[in-house]
Amino acid sequence: MKNEIIRDDSPAEYNLSRRKVLLGGLILLGSSYLGPSLPAWADTLKDETAINQFMQLSKLLVNHQLDPVTGQRLAAAMISGNMITRQQITSLLAVAQARQAKVVEDFFSDIPQGELKNAALSIISAWYKGVLIDAPGAEVFAYEKALMYQPTIDVMTIPTYAITGPNGWSSHAAPLADMPDF
Repeated sequence: MKNEIIRDDSPAEYNLSRRKVLLGGLILLGSSYLGPSLPAWADTLKDETAINQFMQLSKLLVNHQLDPVTGQRLAAAMISGNMITRQQITSLLAVAQARQAKVVEDFFSDIPQGELKNAALSIISAWYKGVLIDAPGAEVFAYEKALMYQPTIDVMTIPTYAITGPNGWSSHAAPLADMPDF
């Protein structure tokens, strides 16, 4: 009995306060909310690189001022819809960089026929048409910013049901004439 260790399982030995219980509960609750979103943060960082490369490639393929928000939506939709891959974007940029291209004419003829050429053409088409596919019910990405309307924007009204133009649903129409006062 002399070598026996006596255990004291009293609460005073553990020193568990309400503050420690509350802090532990908050950590557990916070980790349950943040845990599933951590991989999404990693995907966002990976997607930002792909989107930046997509915009760089788009500026080479399409010689216009491109809207970065529209480009982000187009890139996300094209990549998630498997219309283009990150590898194709990288390969097309490599072809352009090998030719030290500043505009599409500098490198387009060097793009090999097949998937890479089709990927380049689908990017150009998406920017000009504002949609990814020609089908009823296709998602529209850039109606009023579609490049097909830009050359004649000063003389042609973009077709729309809104009185003041695309996305003009809340704009007030100009008054027709001042009412005379009697």
